[in-house]
Amino acid sequence: MSHFQLALLLGMTVALGPLALDAYLPAFPSIADSLGIAHSEVGLTLSAYVATLGLAQLVGGPLSDRYGRRPILVGGLAIFAGAAVMVSLADSLSNMVLWRVIQGVGGAFCAVSVPAIVRDQVGGQEAARLFGLIGLIMFIAPAAAPSMGALMLALGDWHSIFLVLAGYAVFLVFALNVALFPKLQPRPPATTPVRTLVTNYLLVLRHRTTMRFVGIQVLCFSTMLLFITHSSFIYQEWFGLSNGMFAILFASNIALMAILNLINRPLLRRFSSVVLLRVQVAMQFAALVALVAVVLLEGPFWLVAACIIAAIGCQGGIIPNNMANALEYFPHLGGTAAALMGASQFTIAGGISALSSMFGGDALLPIVASMLACSAGAVLLAAGAPGAVDREMATA
Repeated sequence: MSHFQLALLLGMTVALGPLALDAYLPAFPSIADSLGIAHSEVGLTLSAYVATLGLAQLVGGPLSDRYGRRPILVGGLAIFAGAAVMVSLADSLSNMVLWRVIQGVGGAFCAVSVPAIVRDQVGGQEAARLFGLIGLIMFIAPAAAPSMGALMLALGDWHSIFLVLAGYAVFLVFALNVALFPKLQPRPPATTPVRTLVTNYLLVLRHRTTMRFVGIQVLCFSTMLLFITHSSFIYQEWFGLSNGMFAILFASNIALMAILNLINRPLLRRFSSVVLLRVQVAMQFAALVALVAVVLLEGPFWLVAACIIAAIGCQGGIIPNNMANALEYFPHLGGTAAALMGASQFTIAGGISALSSMFGGDALLPIVASMLACSAGAVLLAAGAPGAVDREMATA
């Protein structure tokens, strides 16, 4: 199977997560009105999904190492589809949160399988390039998601958004069984006793270099999730923009992510992924410093939007470089390592997002200051990340 074919199918699969996060963002006001709740409370459905998406990976990753990628991935898609249908039928906030939690379980089994499949097939700089190609394909989903949500709202109501998500998950089941799994290089059958699946996490947790990259992933993702959680508030309430303009600005973030992702691929032939990671984390930090300054000075809307787009766009280079480095040291425990990274990323970021919704979701400055604080931590971790020269020592 060519890298493009593999990236296309895996990119379509991992896109399920951004679709479930972003597609219903324009519908937040409609959901709030339909359920009779405050706009900020709708954010709890997002935080619940994200937190579960992280925690459930701790189960899905080891099971994927033990029983194979296929049953875990297909099972996750089935759970996701069924829960999406039930979310569309929810008539209260508590019901919606419950089914979003179950949907998060299915999404977690999908999310943890994709990087594990990549690590099964390739490693090193080649893995960084493949992650970059997957990311480039995946960017179509979050770019199109708010527009799709806005279209569904124009044609019907917010319930139809989740029915479309369910249909997409069902489509992926058929596509992967026909075009992906029969063509993958077979993995050696796992003989690890089930009781050791949990203890394998200790191997990853004790690896200081890997945990440094996990920390970078958590903090950079938290920066992005803070924006995603409050994007409707920032653009639709704070600045009073329409659904259409919100979708355009959201797509602009993804467009810059795609551009930086494209630039990153040829750069990997000249520079190590760690060096590129340091530069891109620093660029994100600089954009967020500018954003906080603009907000403090009550600058114009277009300048706020430009800083946000610059900061979030940096994820296009950060994600593939960081994931390749985090998984490099565990070729035989790809599912476990990916699960720990995904669980940490989504659970901690989900917690930060939930706290920001409860205590700082009604003003712009606390939101952007929180984004800056997360980015500052990522800069510190990236500065000490080992480069190619240090890798052999780091694995010793």
